[in-house]
Amino acid sequence: SSYLFTLPVRGSEGLYMVNGPPGFTESTAFQRDSGKNCKAVAFSKDGSLFAWCNGEKVNIVNVTSAELLRSFDLPKAVCLEFSPKNNVLATWQAYITAKDGTAGVPNLQLHDVKTGKCLKSFIQKKMQNWCPCWADDESICARNVNNEVHFFENNNFSTIANKLHLQKVNDFVLSPGAQPTKVAVYVPGSKGAPSFVRLYQYPNFGGPQSALANKSFFKADKVTMLWNKKATAVLVIASTEVDKTGASYYGEQTLHYIATNGESAVVQLPKNGPIYDVVWNPNSVEFCAVYGFMPAKATVFNLKCDPVFDFGTGPRNAAYYSPHGHILVLAGFGNLRGQMEVWDVKNYKLISKPVASDSTYFAWCPDGEHIVTATCAPRLRVSNGYKIWHYTGSLLHSYEVPSNEEMWQVTWQPFLDGVFPVKAVKYQAVPSELPSAEPKPAQAYRPPALRNKPVTSSKL
Repeated sequence: SSYLFTLPVRGSEGLYMVNGPPGFTESTAFQRDSGKNCKAVAFSKDGSLFAWCNGEKVNIVNVTSAELLRSFDLPKAVCLEFSPKNNVLATWQAYITAKDGTAGVPNLQLHDVKTGKCLKSFIQKKMQNWCPCWADDESICARNVNNEVHFFENNNFSTIANKLHLQKVNDFVLSPGAQPTKVAVYVPGSKGAPSFVRLYQYPNFGGPQSALANKSFFKADKVTMLWNKKATAVLVIASTEVDKTGASYYGEQTLHYIATNGESAVVQLPKNGPIYDVVWNPNSVEFCAVYGFMPAKATVFNLKCDPVFDFGTGPRNAAYYSPHGHILVLAGFGNLRGQMEVWDVKNYKLISKPVASDSTYFAWCPDGEHIVTATCAPRLRVSNGYKIWHYTGSLLHSYEVPSNEEMWQVTWQPFLDGVFPVKAVKYQAVPSELPSAEPKPAQAYRPPALRNKPVTSSKL
C-alpha cells in the first residue's frame, strides 16, 4: 500500500489500525477486533509482526498482509513482547498460587513464533520487569531470578549458560547493538554500605576486578540505567524515596555517568530540584537533562559531562530526541499544560511551539518527521483521543473518541534504523487541512454524572 506505516489504537471501541500520514484512514486490511478486552499489543522490533491479546486468544499477524500467522489459547495474558529477531513471543499473566498454598503454574511463557510451540515457561511473580531481555542478535537472553541474573544462549532455555551473582542484583540492563554484549547491574546499598552500578562484558563476571566500570553512591533507593546506542556509556538516575531536607516530595535525584572504559562522573546540574527526564541523543555523544524546581531547566551535555547548550527555563518535564537525533522536543505534560518546544539540535534554533493540552503520551514516528500525542485512560478519563503533528508545528490529524468511550493506547509501527533517510530540518510549517490546535479554555470541573447535561447556575 502507499501508506508507509500504521498506528494501532486500543480502547473501549476495540483494537483497530489507522494508516499513517498522509491518509489517516482506518486500515481495511486489518480486521477490527471490536471486543472491549484487549489488554496488550506488541510489534516486533522491525515492525513486520503484530500481536495482541483479546481476553480469549493471543494472535500474531503479518502487518503488511494482515494474515493471521499464529493464535494461542491464552485468555488471561496481559503482557506481550517479541524477541529482537522475531523468533520468540513472550507472554505473561498474573501469577496465582494454588488453593492449598503450594506454588501455582508457571505464568511466563516463551513461544516459538515459527512453530507455535512453547519453548519454556517460568514462574514470574512480579509484573514489573516481567519480560526476559535479549541481546539484539538473540545470542543471549537474561532474566533476574531471586536477585541473580540468569543467562541463556541462542534461545536454548533448557540450560542456564551463565549466572551473575552479586549480593543482591535489583536490576540489570543489557547493552544495545552488536556483540560483545555488556551488562549494567544495580545493587542497592544495605547496612551503611553504598549502592553501586557495575558494568560487565558478558560473560566475564569473575569478581569486582573483572568489571569494566564501577560507581557507588549513598543516595539511592531506586535507579534508572540508560545505555547510549553505541553501548559506550550508561547514565544512572539515582533517586531516594524521600527528600531529607523536605524540599521536594519527589525525593532527591542525582545523575551519574559511567563509561565502559572505566571513567565515571557525577553530572553537575546547575539548578536544585527534581530530575524529570534524561535522554541520550541517538548519536551517543550527547544527552539532555530536564531538571530543577519549576520552571525547569534543560541542558545538553557532552561525554565529558560539560554543558554544551542551555535551553533556559520553561514549563517542561520531558525531552524526546527524534530517531535521527537532529531534532529535540522539550515538553510539559502531566500537571503542565502540554506546551512543546521543537528545537533544531545542530543549530540550537527553535523550530515551533505547538501545544498538545492534556497529553498523557508522546512519541516520534520512525520517519523523524511526525509526532503523535494522545490523551489516554486511565490517566485521564475525559476527552480521550490522539493527534498527529508535523514537527514544524502543523496539526495534521486529530481524533477524539465519543464521550462515553475510552482510549487506552496508540503507538507507531516501528522500523529498523536506516529505513527512513534523515532529511534536512524545515522551519516553515508544512501545509495542513486542520486549523492549528488552540488550547481549550479551562472549564469548571463537572462530575461524570453531569457531564452531558446542560450547565445550570447554582442558586445559593
